[in-house]
Amino acid sequence: MLLGALLASMITINAQQAGEDEWGAWYMYFGTNKIAERFSIHTEAQFRFYETTSNFNQLLLRTGLNYHINPSAIATGGYGYISTDTNFLEFPGEVNTKEHRIFQQFILKNKVWEFLFEHRYRLEQRFLDFGDRTDTQHRARYRIQVTLPLTDTFFLNFYDELFINLQDNLFGQNRLYGALGIHITDNSSIQFGYLRNQFSSAVFDRLQIGFFFNPDLRGVFKKKVKDK
Repeated sequence: MLLGALLASMITINAQQAGEDEWGAWYMYFGTNKIAERFSIHTEAQFRFYETTSNFNQLLLRTGLNYHINPSAIATGGYGYISTDTNFLEFPGEVNTKEHRIFQQFILKNKVWEFLFEHRYRLEQRFLDFGDRTDTQHRARYRIQVTLPLTDTFFLNFYDELFINLQDNLFGQNRLYGALGIHITDNSSIQFGYLRNQFSSAVFDRLQIGFFFNPDLRGVFKKKVKDK
Protein backbone atom coordinates (compact mmCIF):
# COMPACT_ATOMS: atom_id res chain seq x y z
CA MET A 1 0.00 0.00 0.00
CA LEU A 2 2.85 2.35 0.87
CA LEU A 3 4.58 1.46 -2.41
CA GLY A 4 1.39 2.22 -4.34
CA ALA A 5 1.04 5.61 -2.66
CA LEU A 6 4.68 6.41 -3.41
CA LEU A 7 4.28 5.49 -7.08
CA ALA A 8 1.11 7.59 -7.37
CA SER A 9 2.93 10.52 -5.79
CA MET A 10 5.84 10.19 -8.23
CA ILE A 11 3.46 10.07 -11.21
CA THR A 12 1.67 13.21 -9.98
CA ILE A 13 4.96 15.07 -9.50
CA ASN A 14 6.18 14.10 -12.97
CA ALA A 15 2.90 15.26 -14.53
CA GLN A 16 3.13 18.58 -12.72
CA GLN A 17 6.75 19.05 -13.78
CA ALA A 18 5.78 18.40 -17.39
CA GLY A 19 3.03 21.03 -17.14
CA GLU A 20 0.33 18.56 -18.12
CA ASP A 21 -2.11 20.07 -15.62
CA GLU A 22 -1.67 23.61 -16.98
CA TRP A 23 -3.52 25.32 -19.82
CA GLY A 24 -0.85 26.50 -22.21
CA ALA A 25 -1.17 28.68 -25.29
CA TRP A 26 0.15 28.91 -28.84
CA TYR A 27 0.27 32.29 -30.61
CA MET A 28 0.75 31.81 -34.35
CA TYR A 29 1.18 33.59 -37.66
CA PHE A 30 0.84 31.90 -41.08
CA GLY A 31 1.29 33.43 -44.51
CA THR A 32 1.01 32.27 -48.12
CA ASN A 33 2.60 35.01 -50.19
CA LYS A 34 2.01 34.57 -53.92
CA ILE A 35 4.98 35.64 -56.07
CA ALA A 36 4.11 34.07 -59.45
CA GLU A 37 1.24 32.25 -61.14
CA ARG A 38 2.30 28.87 -59.74
CA PHE A 39 4.66 29.85 -56.90
CA SER A 40 4.17 31.26 -53.42
CA ILE A 41 6.26 31.58 -50.27
CA HIS A 42 5.13 30.05 -46.99
CA THR A 43 5.95 32.08 -43.87
CA GLU A 44 5.23 31.01 -40.30
CA ALA A 45 6.05 31.96 -36.71
CA GLN A 46 4.77 30.25 -33.57
CA PHE A 47 5.31 31.20 -29.94
CA ARG A 48 4.31 28.41 -27.56
CA PHE A 49 3.99 28.65 -23.78
CA TYR A 50 3.45 26.10 -21.01
CA GLU A 51 1.00 28.58 -19.45
CA THR A 52 -1.33 30.98 -21.24
CA THR A 53 0.91 34.06 -21.18
CA SER A 54 4.18 32.91 -19.59
CA ASN A 55 6.67 30.05 -19.15
CA PHE A 56 8.30 29.72 -22.58
CA ASN A 57 8.04 26.31 -24.23
CA GLN A 58 8.94 26.70 -27.90
CA LEU A 59 9.75 29.12 -30.71
CA LEU A 60 9.11 27.82 -34.23
CA LEU A 61 10.06 29.68 -37.41
CA ARG A 62 9.31 28.02 -40.74
CA THR A 63 9.42 28.98 -44.40
CA GLY A 64 9.05 27.17 -47.71
CA LEU A 65 8.49 27.47 -51.44
CA ASN A 66 5.07 26.33 -52.65
CA TYR A 67 4.42 25.06 -56.17
CA HIS A 68 0.71 25.26 -57.04
CA ILE A 69 0.12 22.32 -59.37
CA ASN A 70 -3.52 23.36 -59.64
CA PRO A 71 -6.00 25.06 -57.25
CA SER A 72 -6.44 21.75 -55.39
CA ALA A 73 -2.86 20.48 -55.17
CA ILE A 74 0.26 22.15 -53.70
CA ALA A 75 3.79 20.79 -53.28
CA THR A 76 6.18 22.45 -50.81
CA GLY A 77 9.82 22.19 -49.79
CA GLY A 78 11.06 24.17 -46.82
CA TYR A 79 13.10 24.76 -43.69
CA GLY A 80 12.28 25.33 -40.03
CA TYR A 81 14.21 26.50 -36.97
CA ILE A 82 12.92 25.43 -33.55
CA SER A 83 14.12 26.32 -30.06
CA THR A 84 12.51 24.26 -27.26
CA ASP A 85 12.55 24.46 -23.47
CA THR A 86 11.71 20.86 -22.61
CA ASN A 87 11.19 21.54 -18.88
CA PHE A 88 8.03 23.05 -17.41
CA LEU A 89 10.05 24.09 -14.35
CA GLU A 90 12.99 26.46 -14.63
CA PHE A 91 16.47 25.12 -13.78
CA PRO A 92 19.74 27.07 -13.40
CA GLY A 93 21.92 26.68 -16.47
CA GLU A 94 19.33 24.78 -18.51
CA VAL A 95 19.96 24.69 -22.25
CA ASN A 96 17.19 24.81 -24.84
CA THR A 97 17.11 22.16 -27.54
CA LYS A 98 17.87 23.61 -30.98
CA GLU A 99 16.54 22.03 -34.14
CA HIS A 100 17.11 22.63 -37.84
CA ARG A 101 14.38 20.94 -39.85
CA ILE A 102 13.96 20.26 -43.56
CA PHE A 103 10.51 19.25 -44.80
CA GLN A 104 8.68 18.14 -47.94
CA GLN A 105 4.93 18.51 -48.12
CA PHE A 106 1.99 17.75 -50.40
CA ILE A 107 -1.54 19.16 -49.96
CA LEU A 108 -4.72 17.96 -51.64
CA LYS A 109 -8.01 19.87 -51.36
CA ASN A 110 -11.57 18.90 -52.16
CA LYS A 111 -15.11 20.00 -51.36
CA VAL A 112 -18.08 17.90 -50.26
CA TRP A 113 -21.30 19.92 -50.02
CA GLU A 114 -20.27 22.95 -47.95
CA PHE A 115 -17.38 21.16 -46.24
CA LEU A 116 -13.86 22.04 -47.42
CA PHE A 117 -11.41 19.18 -46.93
CA GLU A 118 -7.62 19.45 -46.90
CA HIS A 119 -5.23 16.48 -46.71
CA ARG A 120 -1.64 17.36 -45.80
CA TYR A 121 1.20 14.84 -46.11
CA ARG A 122 4.59 15.88 -44.71
CA LEU A 123 8.05 14.31 -44.32
CA GLU A 124 10.59 15.88 -41.96
CA GLN A 125 14.32 15.48 -41.49
CA ARG A 126 15.20 16.77 -38.02
CA PHE A 127 18.72 17.79 -36.94
CA LEU A 128 18.65 18.15 -33.15
CA ASP A 129 21.17 19.71 -30.79
CA PHE A 130 20.52 18.87 -27.13
CA GLY A 131 23.56 20.76 -25.86
CA ASP A 132 25.55 17.71 -24.80
CA ARG A 133 24.75 15.56 -27.85
CA THR A 134 23.24 15.75 -31.32
CA ASP A 135 20.83 13.48 -33.16
CA THR A 136 19.16 13.13 -36.56
CA GLN A 137 15.57 11.93 -36.69
CA HIS A 138 12.98 11.40 -39.41
CA ARG A 139 9.24 11.81 -39.11
CA ALA A 140 6.05 11.53 -41.21
CA ARG A 141 2.89 13.52 -40.56
CA TYR A 142 -0.66 13.33 -41.93
CA ARG A 143 -3.31 15.97 -41.23
CA ILE A 144 -6.94 15.97 -42.31
CA GLN A 145 -8.60 19.36 -41.96
CA VAL A 146 -12.25 20.29 -42.42
CA THR A 147 -13.51 23.85 -42.77
CA LEU A 148 -17.20 24.75 -42.64
CA PRO A 149 -18.26 28.28 -43.68
CA LEU A 150 -21.03 29.64 -41.45
CA THR A 151 -21.44 33.07 -43.07
CA ASP A 152 -19.29 35.25 -45.31
CA THR A 153 -17.41 36.29 -42.15
CA PHE A 154 -17.43 33.33 -39.75
CA PHE A 155 -16.32 29.73 -40.22
CA LEU A 156 -15.44 26.63 -38.21
CA ASN A 157 -12.15 24.79 -38.62
CA PHE A 158 -11.23 21.30 -37.37
CA TYR A 159 -8.26 19.02 -37.89
CA ASP A 160 -6.62 15.87 -36.64
CA GLU A 161 -2.91 15.30 -37.24
CA LEU A 162 -0.93 12.13 -36.61
CA PHE A 163 2.87 12.14 -36.18
CA ILE A 164 4.77 8.93 -36.98
CA ASN A 165 8.44 8.51 -36.03
CA LEU A 166 10.46 6.70 -38.70
CA GLN A 167 12.74 5.12 -36.11
CA ASP A 168 12.11 3.75 -32.60
CA ASN A 169 8.78 4.50 -30.84
CA LEU A 170 6.56 4.66 -33.91
CA PHE A 171 3.85 6.87 -32.37
CA GLY A 172 5.02 10.46 -31.96
CA GLN A 173 1.94 12.50 -31.13
CA ASN A 174 -1.62 13.30 -32.18
CA ARG A 175 -3.11 16.77 -32.40
CA LEU A 176 -6.88 17.31 -32.33
CA TYR A 177 -8.00 20.88 -33.00
CA GLY A 178 -11.21 22.91 -33.24
CA ALA A 179 -11.62 26.65 -33.79
CA LEU A 180 -13.90 29.52 -34.67
CA GLY A 181 -12.52 31.57 -37.56
CA ILE A 182 -13.22 35.14 -38.63
CA HIS A 183 -12.44 36.58 -42.07
CA ILE A 184 -11.00 40.07 -41.49
CA THR A 185 -10.36 40.93 -45.15
CA ASP A 186 -10.28 38.96 -48.41
CA ASN A 187 -6.72 37.79 -47.67
CA SER A 188 -6.59 37.70 -43.86
CA SER A 189 -8.34 35.85 -41.05
CA ILE A 190 -7.98 34.94 -37.40
CA GLN A 191 -8.81 31.72 -35.55
CA PHE A 192 -9.53 31.17 -31.85
CA GLY A 193 -9.24 27.49 -30.99
CA TYR A 194 -8.41 24.62 -28.68
CA LEU A 195 -5.76 21.94 -29.27
CA ARG A 196 -5.53 18.58 -27.53
CA ASN A 197 -1.91 17.48 -27.97
CA GLN A 198 -1.45 13.81 -27.06
CA PHE A 199 1.93 12.15 -26.61
CA SER A 200 2.56 8.54 -25.52
CA SER A 201 3.05 9.61 -21.89
CA ALA A 202 1.18 12.93 -21.56
CA VAL A 203 -1.72 15.01 -22.87
CA PHE A 204 -1.58 18.81 -23.07
CA ASP A 205 -4.44 21.30 -23.43
CA ARG A 206 -3.55 24.36 -25.48
CA LEU A 207 -5.45 27.50 -26.36
CA GLN A 208 -4.57 28.80 -29.82
CA ILE A 209 -4.78 32.17 -31.52
CA GLY A 210 -3.74 32.06 -35.17
CA PHE A 211 -3.46 34.97 -37.60
CA PHE A 212 -3.43 34.18 -41.33
CA PHE A 213 -2.30 36.72 -43.94
CA ASN A 214 -2.08 35.73 -47.62
CA PRO A 215 -1.09 38.75 -49.75
CA ASP A 216 -0.63 38.54 -53.50
CA LEU A 217 2.88 39.92 -54.10
CA ARG A 218 3.02 39.35 -57.85
CA GLY A 219 2.56 43.04 -58.53
CA VAL A 220 5.50 43.92 -56.30
CA PHE A 221 7.81 41.45 -58.05
CA LYS A 222 6.70 42.58 -61.52
CA LYS A 223 7.37 46.19 -60.56
CA LYS A 224 10.90 45.31 -59.37
CA VAL A 225 11.62 43.54 -62.66
CA LYS A 226 10.41 46.54 -64.66
CA ASP A 227 12.50 48.94 -62.53
CA LYS A 228 15.62 46.94 -63.35
